[in-house]
Amino acid sequence: MRRVSSASKAADRVFKVATGICASSPVLFLLAIGIIVIVQSIPTIHYMGWHFISTIQWNMGSLYGSMIHKNGVSVPSGASYGALVFIVGTVASCVLALIIAIPVSILTAMILAYRVRGPIGFVLSILVEILAGIPSVVVGLWGILVLAPWVSHQFGPFLRSVFGFIPFLGGSTGSGYGLLTSGIVLAMMIVPIITATARDLFRQVPLLAREGGLGLGMTTWETVRYICLPFIKDGLVGAIALGWGRAMGETMAVLMVSGNAINILPHNIYSPISTMAAFIANQLDSAQTDATGMAVHALSEMALVLLVITLFTNLLARFLVNRTTRRRSVKAGANG
Repeated sequence: MRRVSSASKAADRVFKVATGICASSPVLFLLAIGIIVIVQSIPTIHYMGWHFISTIQWNMGSLYGSMIHKNGVSVPSGASYGALVFIVGTVASCVLALIIAIPVSILTAMILAYRVRGPIGFVLSILVEILAGIPSVVVGLWGILVLAPWVSHQFGPFLRSVFGFIPFLGGSTGSGYGLLTSGIVLAMMIVPIITATARDLFRQVPLLAREGGLGLGMTTWETVRYICLPFIKDGLVGAIALGWGRAMGETMAVLMVSGNAINILPHNIYSPISTMAAFIANQLDSAQTDATGMAVHALSEMALVLLVITLFTNLLARFLVNRTTRRRSVKAGANG
């Protein structure tokens, strides 16, 4: 047996410490971010309480007038910080983006995994991954120049004429800057993430299982429906959660096409909105002019709400995946 030198033992200890630090860094970073936004949110929590997430009125008050004191904090006269408009805009645009992106991503992933082979398949896969790397400001500029006018003059009137009997799809199509345009832009940005992940998942389905389905007389769709999708559904939930997280945090592209609505809830799918991430980026400079700092604290609480929603949805996705995995393990043990 080779004798281990003292230098090798020291290197091994350094290696263990380094790997431990690297492995714990994601948790430490998350804790650091969470602690910072919580501490910065405390003054607004004292001032607004639960009204912060149930009020639609956002007003920084008279920044150069008298101050008022409430619950131990000083705020400008007339100040009110309500995040409901931005919470609704964020959730609505992300849900709409998923409704658009999920079928497109799954069908594209099927084609890339099973139908397109050779150089063409390689090129298409590269193009999907390149789409994920396009800067959001470029997508936002495309949304301003192309998508918003198209939604306002063509797609919006078409939806209204066909589905106008549905309350949320009727009414004025406006200028094209709003919820529908934001949802389409977000869908474009999350389709590559879901597609790339789903493509790799489809390729993990055993070849014998797929060929067995076709050999039993199943059509291609039946093989995908009854063999491939059940096999990858756990991973597919994770892929959708990744897309949801990207959509929740997207800032610049949504800021450019959302219409930047404040103090008004969307009344139809064409209405202007504002998301939490976009509003924080848009208002941070103005908030720093507040001598009391309450506007910055309010934006910090909005960041806290965004963080909580994102973490909750990701934990929910992980719970669903783990529950399905446990059920499969129980069934496998019972059959064994």
